Amino acid sequence: MKRFLVNLFAVTFLAAPVVNADELLADELQVAVAANFLGTLQKLAPLFETASGHHLLISGGASGQIYTQITQGAPYDLFLSADKERPQRLEAEGLAVAGSGFTYATGKLVLWSPTAGVVTDGDGLKKGNFKHLAVANPKNAPYGAAAQQVLTELKLWDNLNSEQKIVMGESIAQAQQYVASGNAELGFLALAQVIGADGKPSGSWWLPPQSLYKTLDQDAVILKRTEHLPAARQFMQWLRTNPEALAIIKAAGYAVAPQ
Repeated sequence: MKRFLVNLFAVTFLAAPVVNADELLADELQVAVAANFLGTLQKLAPLFETASGHHLLISGGASGQIYTQITQGAPYDLFLSADKERPQRLEAEGLAVAGSGFTYATGKLVLWSPTAGVVTDGDGLKKGNFKHLAVANPKNAPYGAAAQQVLTELKLWDNLNSEQKIVMGESIAQAQQYVASGNAELGFLALAQVIGADGKPSGSWWLPPQSLYKTLDQDAVILKRTEHLPAARQFMQWLRTNPEALAIIKAAGYAVAPQ
């Protein structure tokens, strides 16, 4: 009987799965990201996971909606916003790790249509030869706020609203869906959403001058509730300094701070 027990233990031990030491140390980070940067982060995630062993669980949405979720206890570890204000507010409210925030990208606003010749410049907006213009909700989406600023500077915001030509998405992703589906002929989007492999959007587009809207600096921050602080810090450092990551962000149409 004694010999049988020893042999049984040996078989059980040998049959147990072999676990890599790195797997035991790997963490899963829940990352909330602004909708405009979602596609770019999905490209970055496999590179970080290969480099670190950590896994990113990504959720996208409008920055304002994500901010509200965080204040209500959503279990995110990291927040990549489309603005600076909300991460700074979270830090001031004690919901983000002090000093963890930084600008990971600066975006560009684009007026875009998938159809050639529809968009030429800002003067085309003044002519009003369209039924619907898609924008993201300015209250929740920084790119929607930027679109409102451009239209206000052009003295078109009130007129287009009174003519019911503006269709509003809850996020910049929904605004893009309105244009892509044909529910709106054109829309204000993030350049990163429509840029092609050649560095240019398809269809027709106009890049409003920066003087017409507030600079779209996008900040990332570590949230106070994280239970994976070392892994979160590792991701932030990687996002900020890794040459391959920075190249992908630039290729998506963003500017990054010089390293």
